[in-house]
Amino acid sequence: MRDSFRMIARIPYPVTVPKFYAVASEVATMRFLRAKGLPVPQVYDYSPTPDNAAKTEYIFMEFVMGTELSNVWMELEGAEVASVVRQMVELEARIMSIPFPAGGSLYYADDLQKAAGRTTGVPMPLDDERFCIGPDVRLPMWYGRRSQLDVDRGPYENAEAALAAAACKEAAYLERFGRPLLPFQRERREAYRYEEQSPLDHIKNLELYRRMARSLVPEKASLRAFCMRHPDFQPSNVMVSTLPDSPDSPDSPGSGRWRIVGLLDWQHAAVLPHFLLAGIPGRLQNYGDPGSPRQSDYVNVYGRYHARLVHFHYAKSTMELNELHHDALSDPVSIFIRRLFDRAGAPWEGETHDLKALLVEATEKWAELVGADVPCPVEFEPDDVSKTKAFSERLRLPDGNFAGCQTIVGFETETWVPNEHYERGKALAELLKLTVLKEIPAGEARDKAEANWFLDDMNEDDYM
Repeated sequence: MRDSFRMIARIPYPVTVPKFYAVASEVATMRFLRAKGLPVPQVYDYSPTPDNAAKTEYIFMEFVMGTELSNVWMELEGAEVASVVRQMVELEARIMSIPFPAGGSLYYADDLQKAAGRTTGVPMPLDDERFCIGPDVRLPMWYGRRSQLDVDRGPYENAEAALAAAACKEAAYLERFGRPLLPFQRERREAYRYEEQSPLDHIKNLELYRRMARSLVPEKASLRAFCMRHPDFQPSNVMVSTLPDSPDSPDSPGSGRWRIVGLLDWQHAAVLPHFLLAGIPGRLQNYGDPGSPRQSDYVNVYGRYHARLVHFHYAKSTMELNELHHDALSDPVSIFIRRLFDRAGAPWEGETHDLKALLVEATEKWAELVGADVPCPVEFEPDDVSKTKAFSERLRLPDGNFAGCQTIVGFETETWVPNEHYERGKALAELLKLTVLKEIPAGEARDKAEANWFLDDMNEDDYM
């Protein structure tokens, strides 16, 4: 603008659903947290509907001066990593300490009234602004045709309701739209003999999960309490600014050079019980790292060292600054229940084995999960258990091959690569495909492998 004022105009992607709730909840979340003193951009104006001159939903927000942490992430030295990660944990601890009366997502009461035509939500008063808890806006609750479902998405009155809602949503989706599909993870299709899988098995397993869910709520009240976390806490959503070297760290010169000045992208933020939100953010964790990297390439070795350092400092700072979160992170029972919850609520992708395997594991460790005096409501036949475990072993090969290809090509979740690595990634992926297919004798096996190559383009409509 003429007076050098800058701002961000944010509009939802065409595939974003539900646009009204996504925009309205993000605005309310940002303003709520900013009012709590957190470094969240100021929202100047917004429209959760396209009924405006621009003909689109939008958010006008503050332009945060600084640089994305991702731009300097790999350049940070040991003391700087410790400082920045500690700041991230400090902010996360402040956010997670805010109590909420129910689960779902945060809104202005007026926006929910516009959407529903009546007063809805659980009131969440803050000074003179009327916030409330409304429908859970996490993407899996609305993905694809799930947005057409009339199902319970909150507010959740208690942890039991939160545990069950996503699985109920997915069962409703499959009952209405489900049909046999090949597994979405194409590297696994050979293990299924390239046969389409029925959604009926997944519906059955979702029902078994719902029977279990009633008993999976922790006894500790603090773990059942509702709280909020950043929905995608990664370096690209953290803005930092440089400051002179901090004089308060004589043994670590430069450790105070970077300060967090903004937390971005609050779309799809949810309020859930503490034990369901706990976890090290995906870009900060390093669980899959082997103890001794074999690569001699300096970049790969340094990348592993950096990842280990980040993971260590996140865990260490969480232990010191966010005790409840650390307890949930280190509790094997909470960890397992979160895995089961995430799998049951995830969109069905043409296979149910991962959920079935977790259900079998839950029956085997039921006393550890809920106590010896609570009978398990689910029982599997020994032969069924044996077949499930055998198939888990069968999937280890394609899953391992996928992880190896991921390392070779350098892609991340959903085969994503940074823009600057796209051409290189495409070339490596094509070379990998040619190399693998060359080793398979000509015939049906090679034709099927080529037709189902996991890095080729595919139509995902049937899985939405």
